[in-house]
Order: sequence, then C-alpha cells, then structure tokens
Amino acid sequence: MSRFELVIFDCDGVLVDSERITNAVFARMLNELGLPVTLDDMFERFVGLAMAQCLALIAEMLGKAPPPAFEADYRRRCQAALASELKAVPGVPAMLDALPLPYCVASNGGHDKMRATLRLTGLLPRCGGRLFSAADVAAPKPAPDVFLHAARSLDADPARCLVIEDTPTGVRAGVAAGMTVWGYAALTPSTRLLEAGAERVFADMADLPARLRGAPCR
Repeated sequence: MSRFELVIFDCDGVLVDSERITNAVFARMLNELGLPVTLDDMFERFVGLAMAQCLALIAEMLGKAPPPAFEADYRRRCQAALASELKAVPGVPAMLDALPLPYCVASNGGHDKMRATLRLTGLLPRCGGRLFSAADVAAPKPAPDVFLHAARSLDADPARCLVIEDTPTGVRAGVAAGMTVWGYAALTPSTRLLEAGAERVFADMADLPARLRGAPCR
C-alpha cells in the first residue's frame, strides 16, 4: 500500500510558473509607491501570502494604507503580464499524466485566478473540479484550513496526504494540517523550505512520479 492517498499541489510556482511574473509586477508597483524592494525581497517577504496579508504588510512598510486602487491595478497588470508570458512549470504536464495517485490543487489564490492561470497553461482540464481556495475557508496559509478542506472534500486522511509547496508559508500550512510536505525548490532556497518543516526537497517536477513510487510505506 502506498504511503500516500492524495497529492495536494499549490498552484503558483508549483504548477504554473507565475511567481516571477507576478512578483516582478508587484515589485514595480511598490517601487512606484516609494518602497525600494527588489524581486529577491518579494520572494523573501511576500511570496506565499494571500492578498490581504500582502496589503497589511505594505501598510506596515509604508506607514499608511496603499492607494484604494492598488489591488485592482495589480490584478489588471498581472493579467496582462500573465497572458503574454505565463507557462506551466517545466515538466508539470507530463508529471501530472504519470502521477500514480489522485491529486488536487489548494492555493491562497482565488478560484478565478487559479482557473485563469491553469487555463492559460493548458492544465485546467487536468485539474478541473479539484481546485480549493483559501477564499473557501476561514484563514489562508500558513493556517492549515485550505489543505484540511481539500482533504475533507476528497475523503482523504490528512495523515496520508502529500503537499507539494514552494514557499515556507505553504510548507508551514501543510505541516500544521498534519500532512507530509515536500518542498519544490526551483526558486526558493532548499534550506528555507526544510527549516519550515518540509520532509524533503526536490527541484525537478519530472522526478515526482518516480519519487512517489519509491516513497516507503509507513
């Protein structure tokens, strides 16, 4: 018997290669507000947070709330950038086709955003009907709510769920849910994912099916 019965993927940075695109947009907008952040700063401080958490952090950094139109402007700019630049994370389509276990997607992003990015990359048909958002639950990651909601909806035991995450925030959420977490370390340093509680890290999505087939039972 397999150690796992369900694989739960984060969306941005794990299935779709959106993190660099959207965070470059975010960094430019913060620069326009007078905050001299770099793309590296974005990955250090913002990646993995829900928009409400990001807005609260911006207010803390500015000493005041960001402009009322900030979020809408960000979403508009991101939509344009993603439409022209977004691709699936390398290896993901073939990986999903070869995965030996059921899977779903659980993200801090909203349903519209998940569907849009998965549609743009051609992944939506592989994930349709199995999308779970922090908008569905009381608290976003690093709270465990969205992962527990996904497991409960698919009748899976949290102790037998494997979470694939690329941020410390997401890793902490998976650990808090009582799930095993493997960190995808293509952009985030492996040490940060391990320190957050990831059991192991890997950097090539194409390797995941074989890693799962080789995962020992517990």
